[in-house]
Amino acid sequence: MINREKLYKIVFESDTRAGKLFDVWLLWLILVSITITILDSVPNINSTLKLQFYLAEWFFTILFSVEYLLRIFISPKPFRYIFSFWGFIDLLAILPTFFSLFFYGYHYLLVVRIFRLLRVFRILKLARFNREARILLDALKASSYKIGIFFSAVLTIVVLMGTIMYVVESGENGFSSIPQGIYWAIITITTVGYGDIVPHTVLGKFISSFAMLIGYAIIAVPTGIITVEVGKSTNKKQKCPMCNKLAPTSANYCSYCGTKLNQNSHERDS
Repeated sequence: MINREKLYKIVFESDTRAGKLFDVWLLWLILVSITITILDSVPNINSTLKLQFYLAEWFFTILFSVEYLLRIFISPKPFRYIFSFWGFIDLLAILPTFFSLFFYGYHYLLVVRIFRLLRVFRILKLARFNREARILLDALKASSYKIGIFFSAVLTIVVLMGTIMYVVESGENGFSSIPQGIYWAIITITTVGYGDIVPHTVLGKFISSFAMLIGYAIIAVPTGIITVEVGKSTNKKQKCPMCNKLAPTSANYCSYCGTKLNQNSHERDS
């Protein structure tokens, strides 16, 4: 009889030697499968090893499918795992191969397995990286409304400039429609400038120069917003439940009384 509790510790946890060994092997298998998928897209290599790549692709897919079903079977709350972030990633890691049976080329989406490599933070117990990631996520959440308003303003500018250029260029020189004008505005403001659509009129060139100058300012705005929020998140403190002293969020124990700190309660240093 299969000991589900023991399997759970091996598959879902990395505190035991067997659990860590399982995760390390899993990471290596993921790396190999991603490498094969990338090499499969190279025409010269694909023409020589097409059959081998095809068999290897199905081998890894079946292997990861068994692992996914095993996780569901041994999980105390299967639906919680299925609808969790890791459950969703694990499912995405096997679906492209099955989709490729009906839609050619979908198997290249197997590179989504690279997200599974994020488990290395848990395996190696890189707690500091987890804290830094939490700070970054907090900053992104705090700045989401500001960035949303910023992108709304950018969208307005792009639509306006695209329409003006369509009118100024009289529907010629690649500006055959307003959507084409909007496309030009996007690649100009983002300083990409493919050069496939170029204004020829004097007024059009003036507007194009103005759009490029706006582009540099636009790049700086979201960077500044996120940087400010990261600074605020970094300066957050947590209060000791025993002596009420403030300590950095990275601290596990209070430096004044030695009490274990609650990592979830943060208070901004005033």
